[in-house]
Amino acid sequence: MLLAHPAVLRNLIERYESLTALYAEEGSPEALRRLDDTAYTLCVSTGTRDIEAALVAARLRLPEAAAAGGDPLLPA
Repeated sequence: MLLAHPAVLRNLIERYESLTALYAEEGSPEALRRLDDTAYTLCVSTGTRDIEAALVAARLRLPEAAAAGGDPLLPA
C-alpha cells in the first residue's frame, strides 16, 4: 500500500478539524460537503474505512508520534 507523506496527513487532519468546527458553527451544506470530502480523502490516504480510524492512523504516521515512541492519542 502506498503511504501518504506525513505533511499531507498533517494538512488533512488540520483541515478536517477546521471543517468540523465550521460545520458545528454554520451547519451549512457546503461545510458538510467539504467535511465529507476531507473525511473521504483521509480514509483513502490511510487505507481505512471510517474517519475515527483514519484520524488515528494519520496521527500515528506523523513524525512526532514516531519521536515519542508510541501512540499520540494515548496518555503517557
